[in-house]
Amino acid sequence: MTESASLWTLFASSFLAATLLPGGSEMVLFGVLKLHPQQLWPALVVATVGNTLGGLSSYCIGRFIPQKKALTMQTGLDRVRRHGAPVLLLSWVPIVGDPLCLAAGWLRLNPWWSAFYMALGKFARYWVLAAAVV
Repeated sequence: MTESASLWTLFASSFLAATLLPGGSEMVLFGVLKLHPQQLWPALVVATVGNTLGGLSSYCIGRFIPQKKALTMQTGLDRVRRHGAPVLLLSWVPIVGDPLCLAAGWLRLNPWWSAFYMALGKFARYWVLAAAVV
């Protein structure tokens, strides 16, 4: 697979992995770095941007949920409310991360800070994975 095709595949995989759809992008990052180790930084950027945009899509879905709707995960919402956007550093965590992004949108957390903390957490995860591969 060419470098360009590998990066596009990584982008799509990382985007979808961060939505409410099931999936993972770690193995795709591993494969890209094994095939093209010279693409370390482009792969980190592509994976982080794709994963952050996927998380922001969940955030946007949360923004469209009317405030009057009651959610059953009240304890989780209280934690997001209490900690604010920095809780999105954990948006990369499987099972928990997608609902955090959704809750951040529903709670109308600042979108810029939300995107910043999502990107920071997701980059850190990809950086650790890449360091283990390269």
